[in-house]
Amino acid sequence: MKIVLTNDDGYGEPGLITLRRSVQFMGEVVVVAPRAPQSGIGHRVTLRYPLQVDQVRTNHYIVQGTPADCTRLALKQFAPDADWVLAGINPGANLGSDVYQSGTVAAAREAAILGVKAIAISQYIGPAHELDWETTGLHAATILPLVMGQAQPPGRYWNINLPSPLDDQAPMAHAQCPLDKYPHRYSYTREAGVFRYNGVIHDRPHAAGSDVAVCFGGRIAITPLEV
Repeated sequence: MKIVLTNDDGYGEPGLITLRRSVQFMGEVVVVAPRAPQSGIGHRVTLRYPLQVDQVRTNHYIVQGTPADCTRLALKQFAPDADWVLAGINPGANLGSDVYQSGTVAAAREAAILGVKAIAISQYIGPAHELDWETTGLHAATILPLVMGQAQPPGRYWNINLPSPLDDQAPMAHAQCPLDKYPHRYSYTREAGVFRYNGVIHDRPHAAGSDVAVCFGGRIAITPLEV
């Protein structure tokens, strides 16, 4: 099996390194990741400018572009025979309406558009909690094979969110759940002629049984999405 890895935080970031370690036993891994952080860039693609790509080692490429660009290049140039595209692990949840602005989820969505199976995976960071990448990797290595083993109709891709705090024992409880429909609460603060975004993350409104409810309730949220 050949697996493409990408993210929206940039090559060399701990989430991508953790993801690679979690799946390296599953087959050949090809890493194609952005040079710079691309969080919140959504599904933007580069159409009018050339994309600079540097190969830093065998099967490792750094792209001066977006996460969706990385998926496109990977599947057209570096791994056209890939079986899966995995995007993440994002430091911070991508729940509910987050999926429409997330570069992580866009990388997986682009793969699904191109007919390749894909998963976006993120780690929620709760209030007063810190990331423990070792524990995150433990749960990623457990949950990813379970999701990858499920039936995959054309056009489907998966969005996984790990809860916070994580139990240091695997497996954790998980649930397949729908995408929450409620928008974030947010405001803007005006400062010297500019507007600064202020978002509410931890107490966002949500529907019972949704991905937000499942993840905030301490279970791994697994959400099927469609293109």
